[in-house]
Amino acid sequence: MTGRPLPPPATRATRVPRAGWAALAAAVAVLAAGCGITTTGPGTAGAPASGVPLPGSEARTVRLYFAGPYGPGVVNRPTDRRLTPQRALDLLLEGPTAAERKRGLTTEVPPMSGQLTANADQGAVDIHIPRNVRDLDVTAVSQIACTAAHADVPGKRPPTGIDIRMYEYAAPAVPWTVRCGSNGAARPAGAG
Repeated sequence: MTGRPLPPPATRATRVPRAGWAALAAAVAVLAAGCGITTTGPGTAGAPASGVPLPGSEARTVRLYFAGPYGPGVVNRPTDRRLTPQRALDLLLEGPTAAERKRGLTTEVPPMSGQLTANADQGAVDIHIPRNVRDLDVTAVSQIACTAAHADVPGKRPPTGIDIRMYEYAAPAVPWTVRCGSNGAARPAGAG
């Protein structure tokens, strides 16, 4: 290479044409508008965030599983004490509240004229499905299993390690066992 060497970058003058500044200003304005930044100043944001208990508070919640538009919909409802699987399932059978329905939550658990019963033991819950229920949708099984697994079950197992033994009306002595997966979907016990 021949010729005169360029000065170091710090000493070079850089000029941006006026059209470049205008384009840069327009790009910043578009990005700011797309990010929700407005020129009107601050406004009200609504109620403060909720759902996370304050450290040291003794408030308890029960976790219910509903069907959501994009998969399982988890709801944490406040309660004054830890709930047994039976009491948690009773709340599940009541269905989502009006506010939860506005969030798109529904239930696939069919109406049950008989009592859906749940008995907790060390690391397991026995669930007896009433006679009038012929078939349970996969989503309904997940709702029932995950709601029961996240209730107060003796044995100090994590919810994903609780055996949920489902007893159907047709074969009351032979249960099928599932566990609640970390994604809120029931899977056969012993499956990966």
